[in-house]
Amino acid sequence: MDAREVKTVADAKAIVEERKLTHVKVGLFDNDGVMRGKYMSKEKFLSSLDGGFAFCDVVLGWDVKDQLYDNAKFTGWHTGYPDAPVRIIPDTCREVLDEDGMLLFIAEFEGEAESVCPRATLRRVLDKAADMGFDAFAAFEYEFFIFDETPHSAREKGFRNLKNITPDWFGYSMIRNSTYSGLYKAILSMGETMDFPIEGIHSETGPGVIEAAIAVDGASNAADKAALFKTYMKVLAQKNDMMATFMAKWTNEYPGQSGHIHISLRDKSTGKSAFYQEDADLNMSDVQRHFLAGQQLLMPQFLCMIAPTVNSYTRMIPGFWAPTDATWGVENRTTSLRVIPGSDKSQRIEYRLGAADANPYLALAAALASGLYGVEHKLEPHAQIKGNAYDIAHAEELQLPLTLWEAAQTFKDSEAAKAMLGEAFVEHFAASREWEEREFRKHVTDWELDRYFEII
Repeated sequence: MDAREVKTVADAKAIVEERKLTHVKVGLFDNDGVMRGKYMSKEKFLSSLDGGFAFCDVVLGWDVKDQLYDNAKFTGWHTGYPDAPVRIIPDTCREVLDEDGMLLFIAEFEGEAESVCPRATLRRVLDKAADMGFDAFAAFEYEFFIFDETPHSAREKGFRNLKNITPDWFGYSMIRNSTYSGLYKAILSMGETMDFPIEGIHSETGPGVIEAAIAVDGASNAADKAALFKTYMKVLAQKNDMMATFMAKWTNEYPGQSGHIHISLRDKSTGKSAFYQEDADLNMSDVQRHFLAGQQLLMPQFLCMIAPTVNSYTRMIPGFWAPTDATWGVENRTTSLRVIPGSDKSQRIEYRLGAADANPYLALAAALASGLYGVEHKLEPHAQIKGNAYDIAHAEELQLPLTLWEAAQTFKDSEAAKAMLGEAFVEHFAASREWEEREFRKHVTDWELDRYFEII
C-alpha cells in the first residue's frame, strides 16, 4: 500500500502490518510550528489509533528553546505539566525521508488542549468556513537561505561570518540551479516522496536563498504540507552538512524571507469559485470583496499570528519586498494583499504579509478567519493601492503594530479574534508572544554594544 492511500484507521493499521514495521514516527506541532514527536512501537501505535495516546502538554507551554512560559494559564508549574490526550490523524500518513519504509503520522491535541492546539485552531476556522458554505484552498510559498554550515559550526562561529552555499545576488539563476542541480533535485524528490509536491523552485535574490512554491490543496492539507516542508527541508540540509533557515530576516544586508499564502474559497453546493464573478470588476465577487476587506481591516489585530517572532518585525521595512501596512492592490507586490484576477480556477488572494518564520497552521488560520469575518459582516475594503504602497500615506486603522509586544496586546484585545479563534486560544497565544518579547529584552544586542560601549 502507498502511504497516500491511507485514509482510515483500518488503512493505517494495514500499511504498518504490511511493511512489518516495529516502530512508527508520530509528531505534532507546537505554538511556533516546531514539530515535536517520537518513534512509537507498533503495538502502542495500533492501540493509539483506536483510543489516542497521551503527550506532555509542556509542548504547548514552552518556547523554541524549551524554556517554560511563566505567564500562561493553560499549563505551567501550577498545573504540573500533565499529559494531554492526543489523536493520530490517519490520512496524514507519509513516507519518511531516507528512512527505508518508515512512516510518519501527524497528531493533534484533543480535550481541553484542543482549544490552544495550532492544528486544531485551523480546523475550527475551516469548520466555520464549511458552516458558511465554503471549502477553503491554499498554497504556501517559502523563501529560505541555505548555508555551508552545520549546527555545530554555526554555533562555534556565534552565527557570524556564515558561509552561504552561493555568493552574491542572483535571482532566478539558471546557473545556480544547474550547478546545484543535485540539491534542487533532492528537494523536488523529497516533496514527491513526502507528499508536499513542489510546483516551482528557483534561486531568489541573495546569497544561497531559494524560493519553493508548494502545490495548492485543501487548506488543512496545505498547512500540513507547509509545516512538513519546513521541518524536512532542515532535515535534508543537515543530512548533507548544510543548514536551512526560515528566519524572517537573518542579516541586515539582504531582504527578509517571506511565507506568502495563496487563498481561495469554493462554494460547497456548486463546486464553483466563490471568488470569481465573470461580469464583475476584476472578476471579483461580493464574497471575495468582503473576504478581502476582513483580511485588510483585521490584519493589525491578527498580526502576531502572521509575524510571531521579535525577528519578524525587522523584515517589515519599506523597499525590501515586505508590506508595512494593511493594504491591497491588483497584481501589486508592494501591498499586503495581492488580488489575482483570473478564472473560476485561478481567482485568488495572495496574503503577502506573512514571513517564513510563521507557524503555517496559525498563519493560515489568521488569513482565513479574518476573511470569513469580513464575509460574515459584509465589510468593505479601503480603496486599492495603485503604484508604490511604500510612498503612500495610509489610514491609521491600516497601520500595523511595530513590535511583537504591541501586536500581542492588539491581538489580546481583539473581539474578532476571540469570536473566530476562541478566547482560550487568544489568551494563550498572546501570552506566548508576550513571553517571547520579554525573553528578547533580557539580552544586550551587538547593535547596542557598537552604539554605546565606548561613546556613552
